[in-house]
Amino acid sequence: MSKDDLVVVTGAGGFIGGHLVRELQKRGHTKIRAVDVKPLGEWYQKIPGVENQVGDLSLLEACRAAARGARTIYNLAADMGGMGFIETHKAECMLSVLINTHMLMAAKEAGTEQFFYSSSACVYNGDKQTDPNVTALKEEDAYPALPEDGYGWEKLFSERMARHFREDYGIASRVARYHNVYGPHGTYDGGREKAPAAMCRKVIEAKLSGNHEIEIWGDGQQTRSFMYIDDCTEGTIKLLNSNIVEPLNIGSDQLVSINQLVDIVEKIAGIKLKRRYNLDAPKGVRGRNSDNTLIKKLMNWAPSIRLEDGMEKTYKWIYDEMTSGKASVVNAVPRAVAAQ
Repeated sequence: MSKDDLVVVTGAGGFIGGHLVRELQKRGHTKIRAVDVKPLGEWYQKIPGVENQVGDLSLLEACRAAARGARTIYNLAADMGGMGFIETHKAECMLSVLINTHMLMAAKEAGTEQFFYSSSACVYNGDKQTDPNVTALKEEDAYPALPEDGYGWEKLFSERMARHFREDYGIASRVARYHNVYGPHGTYDGGREKAPAAMCRKVIEAKLSGNHEIEIWGDGQQTRSFMYIDDCTEGTIKLLNSNIVEPLNIGSDQLVSINQLVDIVEKIAGIKLKRRYNLDAPKGVRGRNSDNTLIKKLMNWAPSIRLEDGMEKTYKWIYDEMTSGKASVVNAVPRAVAAQ
């Protein structure tokens, strides 16, 4: 692939998409089309020198406009959020199937050669995630299918669609199963935020307001792994340019409980908080971790940025955002923290 071929990134006004556009440009790509449904003023990052396009990619015509002339498409567009969102907006999450359906159709019409689909660890069988001391999930554990209701089912179906467009039409589709991506320039309030960013926000609110307590959804013993955004973009680009045709985990294998995540953020902030546990709130699966055996074998690489290091950068960015006048935190009403 030439650096002068047109690359399209959908969901480019969002968290991962914005970082991916920046990284592709950094690597010398000269023709990048960034597409998102949000008005340009609401994009998390707008990268100079990039063709920015606003369009509702649930509609076929918008997908055709996005895919026109593209040799490569990274499809990251979806209606999603943390556990507090996906457990209460299942129909909306399922409707994201229109985005992938129409983007694949448009890619076929445009003669696109490479197509990346961003799936999720939410596709994995829930029966394998009932213990905080979870056995790390291998790619084969997606079947027999019992994914996260709503969001996970849509992701699993769209994985199959990408596969069949590769088999039937020759589009070189690649599928990554992301495990909880976090970092700067992401959502940290409003209801769609995931645990790392929400945790940073809650600790900052507590520190600045003087109300030194935090509410946690569940008992805090539920476990996850969290991947820093730089590992995510690196793995995404590597996978797209590989010969790996089956879905692949892209995630950290550093397993932590939500209580341990609180410990990390408290240490960064230099504060200890009283913890209140809301056992009736959405909690997601009991434990989830990424098995990186296959990615190490096939790529000779795996995400490696320590959670402590990534959280320090994330905390600093959110703190700067919240104290720059863009957000009011001193009198903020405490919000709960969920874990996807």
